[in-house]
Amino acid sequence: MGVKVKGIKQVVSKVNRAIDNVQDKKTVRALHSALLIIGGESASMVPIDTGTLLSSQFRDLSFVGTKIKGKVGYSANYALSVHEAAGVHLGKHTLRPVKKGQAKGSRGYIWDKTGEPKFLDKAVTKTRDSVDSVIHKEMSL
Repeated sequence: MGVKVKGIKQVVSKVNRAIDNVQDKKTVRALHSALLIIGGESASMVPIDTGTLLSSQFRDLSFVGTKIKGKVGYSANYALSVHEAAGVHLGKHTLRPVKKGQAKGSRGYIWDKTGEPKFLDKAVTKTRDSVDSVIHKEMSL
């Protein structure tokens, strides 16, 4: 005795769609986690004078066709020049220049222990294992 079953194609289609949806959500969550790790590490290496640069950090996910891209950066207008600075005063305890009326040394040191040039590049390098681990964890079923 044979039984005819209808709707198999629709069931397979819906299951595949559900799996794709889960994978997309996992990918977005994995990228968000990776961006948080990298952003946190870079924030610990950003030089702090007024806090403007540190406060300008952003994380962004964009969807380009079938690809999802993540980005961490700083939107302060001088962020690139600080990131690309040569760091010649690094570790030399050179005082920051002050404006007229400010006490000498009131703005701390240039490249004191809280800041490093290439802070984003170094953050990516330092967190590589953590990022790989969190992506693997988030993408597993």
